[in-house]
Amino acid sequence: MTDRFEKATFAGGCFWCMVKPFDELPGIERVVSGYTGGHKPNPTYEEVAAGGTGHREAVEITFDPAIFPYEKLLDIFWRQIDPTDPGGQFYDRGTSYKTAIFYHNERQKELAEKSKAELEKSGRFDKPIVTEILPAGPFYPAEEAHQDYYKKNPYHYNRYFEGSGRKAFIEKHWTVKKDDQELRKRLTPLQYEVTQNNGTEPPFENEYWNNKREGIYVDIVSGEPLFSTKDQFDAHCGWPSFTKPLSHAFIKERLDTSHGMIRTEVRSVYGDSHLGHVFDDGPEPTGLRYCINSAALRFIPKEDLEKEGYGEYKVLFED
Repeated sequence: MTDRFEKATFAGGCFWCMVKPFDELPGIERVVSGYTGGHKPNPTYEEVAAGGTGHREAVEITFDPAIFPYEKLLDIFWRQIDPTDPGGQFYDRGTSYKTAIFYHNERQKELAEKSKAELEKSGRFDKPIVTEILPAGPFYPAEEAHQDYYKKNPYHYNRYFEGSGRKAFIEKHWTVKKDDQELRKRLTPLQYEVTQNNGTEPPFENEYWNNKREGIYVDIVSGEPLFSTKDQFDAHCGWPSFTKPLSHAFIKERLDTSHGMIRTEVRSVYGDSHLGHVFDDGPEPTGLRYCINSAALRFIPKEDLEKEGYGEYKVLFED
């Protein structure tokens, strides 16, 4: 590891669910699932799950703080967990599933304590924040079968993510609270119809279908980063099309059987905005075509990323 990289270690319950939120983000070198906080060297999954080792399931993130600051990692961490649960996370109970931030230096400790205090003060939860902030110790990578589980076993991962109760908890506590009157004032009638009523704008008569400027697109409602012009291509369909999102952590997909068709709808995670649909007729390397409504997006050119609060994405456009 070169000098520019740091490590961040978070315990958030089942480590399967703690990789995807951080994976694919700029400045993230790797995310490893493993065990930490206990006393037994090189424990196995079975030993940790059985209890008695003192270890918790955790992820160790190697990141470049000059690109993706530790403060933003903390913000993502809090959005994945129930920080008020002292006995585990969702379906999973016991010490190995308890939450914690393991700090690697004094600055990380100070930032973690500050973010915890701010979350407590926000009133988002009606119970005390009990997530511990502890010094980092030895981290033992988990078995290969547990690494990148959401990629290797997407069907089982998605069933577990929903069945455990984590998905519903995140949606309840972190989806943007929408004031319909305020939204109608802030959005154009078309933007409102597309994002809130699952509408579709006319092809070839929308803002970004043939955009040639470099930058990223964010949700018009919530501001969460969604797509990059680096992944945009002309699908000759009249809507902006992309081979992949900036990160799968900010989009969700669901079955859409409207209009007598079977399609996969794409929505933003925290804004819960209707964005468009994804099809399997795209180009390499993904073979996918995310067909997205311009009306659901706000474009931020690369020269404005820093001042708009998306500075970590500048690296995408550097030679």
